[in-house]
Amino acid sequence: MSVPVVVDTNILFSALLKDESHFAEVLLRSEHPFYVSESVLMELFRHKEKILRLSRLEEDDLVRFYHVLLRRLHLHKEELIAPEHWRTAQDLCRDVDESDTPHVALTLELQGRLWTGDRRLRDGLAARGFDRFFSPEP
Repeated sequence: MSVPVVVDTNILFSALLKDESHFAEVLLRSEHPFYVSESVLMELFRHKEKILRLSRLEEDDLVRFYHVLLRRLHLHKEELIAPEHWRTAQDLCRDVDESDTPHVALTLELQGRLWTGDRRLRDGLAARGFDRFFSPEP
């Protein structure tokens, strides 16, 4: 079985902006199991109007595509993540981007790979020894 891949908010945001994007293609076609934490759904909902405006899709089309993407994702309850993974993730994300702590904690919990397009996060985590990143084939 393929390694679990934790998808952060910016990847889903990018996939929703254009349904023919590389991000959407990977999410829809890859054999990897993709996971998100509950905070991703809240964040996307918070930016719904922005996504709608930037995607230039009709709302019904965006909702349909969002539904297709969600069917490819496994939603993981944050309360099921072990406390030690939360602590490690908090240490890794401190002064880098603390809002990404749930993604890193879930990556540690699943012994998976983190898929992020956030270079600052990636560089900050790498500087602290975190190297569990997912890089899809171009």
